[in-house]
Amino acid sequence: MTVIRFDPFGDPFRQLDRLTSQLVSGTRTPMGMAMDVWQADDGYHAVLDLPGVDASSVEITSERNVLTIAAERRPEYEQGQNVLIAERPQGRFTRQLQLGENLDTQNVEARYANGVLHLTIPVAEAAQPRRIEVQGAGTPQTIEMSPGQGSAEPGSGDEQ
Repeated sequence: MTVIRFDPFGDPFRQLDRLTSQLVSGTRTPMGMAMDVWQADDGYHAVLDLPGVDASSVEITSERNVLTIAAERRPEYEQGQNVLIAERPQGRFTRQLQLGENLDTQNVEARYANGVLHLTIPVAEAAQPRRIEVQGAGTPQTIEMSPGQGSAEPGSGDEQ
């Protein structure tokens, strides 16, 4: 799994442009989604912070090997009300994950609770380690293969 981090605030000129735009328009631009990703026995896990986002606004799509997470935070106040301070970012948030060929994008699971989105991305069945039985003149032998592993090494006891 490849995680591509899009950091729109890494460039100081972009940050300055963002601040100038906020001052002129009086609105706040959305911030990025903080994310943790790790590998476990059941696949990969990604946890994204989405505080203040309604679960109905979270949209997850998968196209080819790109998983896109989008969400929207709406203001609590209504248009025309006298807002004294509005510092919380609002608008649409988007994050994309570039997934490898060995992941099963058809069976991604998503849970959202307490402002945290948890994704479980399983490893595809074809990429799972499997056992291959070798037929020989004598008794059958079993060779364990892992993805990316070549043939058995000479002298390892797996040859006849």
